[in-house]
Amino acid sequence: MPIRVLPDFLVNQIAAGEVVERPASVVKELVENALDAGADQIVVDVVDGGRTLISVIDNGSGMSQEDLLKSITRHATSKLPSDDLLNINFMGFRGEALPSIASVSEMVIDTFNGCENNGWSLDCDTGILRPSDWDCGTRIRVNNLFAKTPARLKFLRGDKAEMMSVLDVIKRLAMARPDVGFTLNNKWRFPKNQDMNERIIAVMGEDVRDRMLEVNTKSSSTSSLALQGFVSEPTLRRASSVDQYLFVNGRPVKDKVLIGALRAAYMDVMHAREFPLCALYLTLDPRSVDVNVSPAKTEVHFLEPSHIRSFIIKSLRDTLAQTISDKAQFFPIKSPTKTEKTSINFSANNFHVCAPKRGPDSAFMFDILPENKKQKEETLAIEEEKPLGHVIGQVGNKYILAQSGENLIIVDQHAAHERITYERLRNHTIKVQPLLTPIVVSLKQEDVNAVLSITDEMRNAGLVIDAFGDDAVAIFEKPSDWDLNWQDTLHAIADEVRAYGHSSQLNERLHLKLANYACHHSVRAGQKLDFAQMDALLRDIENTNRAGECNHGRPVYKIIPLIEIDGWFERV
Repeated sequence: MPIRVLPDFLVNQIAAGEVVERPASVVKELVENALDAGADQIVVDVVDGGRTLISVIDNGSGMSQEDLLKSITRHATSKLPSDDLLNINFMGFRGEALPSIASVSEMVIDTFNGCENNGWSLDCDTGILRPSDWDCGTRIRVNNLFAKTPARLKFLRGDKAEMMSVLDVIKRLAMARPDVGFTLNNKWRFPKNQDMNERIIAVMGEDVRDRMLEVNTKSSSTSSLALQGFVSEPTLRRASSVDQYLFVNGRPVKDKVLIGALRAAYMDVMHAREFPLCALYLTLDPRSVDVNVSPAKTEVHFLEPSHIRSFIIKSLRDTLAQTISDKAQFFPIKSPTKTEKTSINFSANNFHVCAPKRGPDSAFMFDILPENKKQKEETLAIEEEKPLGHVIGQVGNKYILAQSGENLIIVDQHAAHERITYERLRNHTIKVQPLLTPIVVSLKQEDVNAVLSITDEMRNAGLVIDAFGDDAVAIFEKPSDWDLNWQDTLHAIADEVRAYGHSSQLNERLHLKLANYACHHSVRAGQKLDFAQMDALLRDIENTNRAGECNHGRPVYKIIPLIEIDGWFERV
């Protein structure tokens, strides 16, 4: 069969198959164009999930008559001033979106650039250009999406599902640009110049209020590399990655390096089947990242992925490692001033609540002991200095009760001691065992190369390897108490390296081993503690990294404000 040059309409439809996957893809491309045009107010309307109509109106710079005609020409763009594809500073740049969308729909563009005598309206289906009374920015109406390629319609989901995908696109772009106002179907509104904390709440939900930790770090080795944003407390998580918003140089992305780094940072504070929330903004030299990877522009390639991954993991772990004493403002603990009066004060009475005991009927009983003046003064002094306050008792031999200011604090004694033990284990050097006879593992040549590319990372985990011919590696040193199936382990490591450029296998195995040891060598639920032991546990957890949750992601303590307790008893 002879080689055939395809006609333009077919070329555009093929390109549309890459760029225009669904209505949400159209919204993404059009809104990104609006942002690149300098718009700070964008209104999107979608009918029937985007099948019938997608309308995007912006107050950006608009287009001249000449530029309007060029805009639907394939590979025509205003966003690539030079021919340098490694220096891209716009959301869109490929010049494929408008001609691709026009090839599978009935699209009309109205625009005004403020310089000509009137606006212009272009029917992209017929090519007819007319003067228009449109007087600000640009409006693009996409009618009957996939009308020209009806076979594509059967691959769309229901209207509600497509609408949720459109909303997700708007949310991600709204998170990328809090300085811009977005409105979707006159229902979802994100005001212009919205405070970043409020925008996060508007996008993720009210339950994130006061539970996001700020990240603000810069690389010590590369001046242009920085990470800013917010991540959730480990006890705030989702069942999916729906509330993970990642950006590279202002561009929303779904990148394997970033997702892997986020997962690794939370590895010892959250269960593997749970997902943290985040809004993270990575900035770096545009020449260090290739955004021209896919037509949808959601994937990127880093020049030094391992360096980026390490930088993100360290930044997030440093944020999560804040102790209660270091970062007491994370926790709403407030001590009353001398002029304040409290309706209930657990230590101001003439009695001291001691550890509970079981009565004959298995109900809880408390030993009530008189409290002398000296004990009371010492207790109050502790209260003023310590974030978790002073011990007032133990319930069920599981939970320590404490008071700090106007807050009742309940501490899970096992979870607290488990975190303390785990962090102490982490600070110990891994014991490495040199092997008299190396362990030789046969691998495919490409797997050998993959494993050898991260030898420094493996050495940090206590595993020393080297090549053993072209199709095998030899293990010369290993962690002293590790007896793993090394064939399976190295295969898994190679698979990860080839897919993502890195591997978390060894760190995850190390975490699991330390977590299991910490769990089995910590104070148990059901173990009775005296006051000295309970106080020592509170003081230790106050100065322990990641103190808010145990190694499995369970909360270590809960803080109940007095005003909430008053509400239980209708005292408000």
